Amino acid sequence: MTYPIQNQPFTHITDDSKMCNETCAFVLTSQNEKYLENAQKNNPAAVVTPQFLYDFYELNTIKLIGITGTNGKTTTAAAIYSILLDLGENVGFQGTRGFFINDEKIEDKTLTTPSILKTLQHMYQAKEKGCTYFVMEVSSHAIVQKRIENLPFTLKILTNITQDHLDYHGTFEEYWRVKSSFFNDDSLKLINKDAKKIDFNIKNAYTYALDVPASFNILAYSLNNGITAAIKHFDTQEEFFSPMHGFFNLYNITAAIASVKLLTDYTLKEICAVCENFAGVSGRMEVVCDRPLIIVDFAHTPDGMDKVLDSLKEKKLSVVFGAGGNRDKTKRVQMGRIANRYGKKIYLTMDNPRDEDPLDIIEDIRDGIQKHDIVKVILDRKEAITTAIDELEDEDILLVLGKGDEEYIEIANQKIPFDDREVIRAIVKEKFNR
Repeated sequence: MTYPIQNQPFTHITDDSKMCNETCAFVLTSQNEKYLENAQKNNPAAVVTPQFLYDFYELNTIKLIGITGTNGKTTTAAAIYSILLDLGENVGFQGTRGFFINDEKIEDKTLTTPSILKTLQHMYQAKEKGCTYFVMEVSSHAIVQKRIENLPFTLKILTNITQDHLDYHGTFEEYWRVKSSFFNDDSLKLINKDAKKIDFNIKNAYTYALDVPASFNILAYSLNNGITAAIKHFDTQEEFFSPMHGFFNLYNITAAIASVKLLTDYTLKEICAVCENFAGVSGRMEVVCDRPLIIVDFAHTPDGMDKVLDSLKEKKLSVVFGAGGNRDKTKRVQMGRIANRYGKKIYLTMDNPRDEDPLDIIEDIRDGIQKHDIVKVILDRKEAITTAIDELEDEDILLVLGKGDEEYIEIANQKIPFDDREVIRAIVKEKFNR
């Protein structure tokens, strides 16, 4: 990647030791320090640190907001971004959906949290476009791998913490420790107090909750045709409406409102007034068809599935889902139990099996399902979705879970084009001629 360089003995910079030469500076990070000797063999013009770049480009003019949590990172980050834009602010946004500056998409989807050099590049681009705020998702992998090393966050936000990524972290205790470590400094923090399983430095910490007293409390709410709620912050109380669906999205939009209030001088009333403009994130509780009602969601953890299905528990639910291969196997049986609890009909299918046999993955899920008569195993994901649509009865709702807005299925190191939403639209068009 190239930056404008002035008054320095190099014309560009890199964090790849193989790309070094006499005109290039090598950016030394925690991730690549083991390659320093290789970089020096290529005679770089200088060795610099991420802190040098942060100072050199005067990135302290940007307020950096970092969101972490098992679920809700993308929606909460996108809601903060949307609210700030609607209030007239210039904002950069980096995360699972890609990189955005104001209303323009600059880059497509990448890692949830890219390398520190890529993040600094994005911050520089945002600064050049006049941005005051930069919102980013922070994954547990990025915390461990120090991809956010020394970034001075203006605000750190926790959405929740439940089981995920045990294939990487080993135990839930280690996963919890990693997430908690993000909040052990004196920076401004916003913590979901209902999440409970988190350890944080109470200095400069604010909280939000529905069930217990907090800095920001939801006093009353309705989930009919969107989210209508009353939020209280100390002595101030306001109502807001969001077109999003689901109890879990009440938490996400509450976190976004609270974050903007902590970051800006806007009144709670001004912030709540623009919430109705944010309809959610593509692939997150996305209504792909309304007759019959078919919803696509990214839920791929036990907690994520539970929240999605619980939000529609009064309805007759058909559920299409699977589980990813080469990932935490212990969550599969739990996902089966959750589908068993809520589903009227269950269709088990393929979901990024990677190097595993998809039938083995499905058998792991089936171990959690007691009502075997409601289960169909259909390996081909398109066929599973087609069958589920064909078998919908009056007032049934179909939920297709696990992939959200992903545009591929990953099988044996190959990414095969596949988008749940496009598949559903094509089936509905053929079946219902609309």
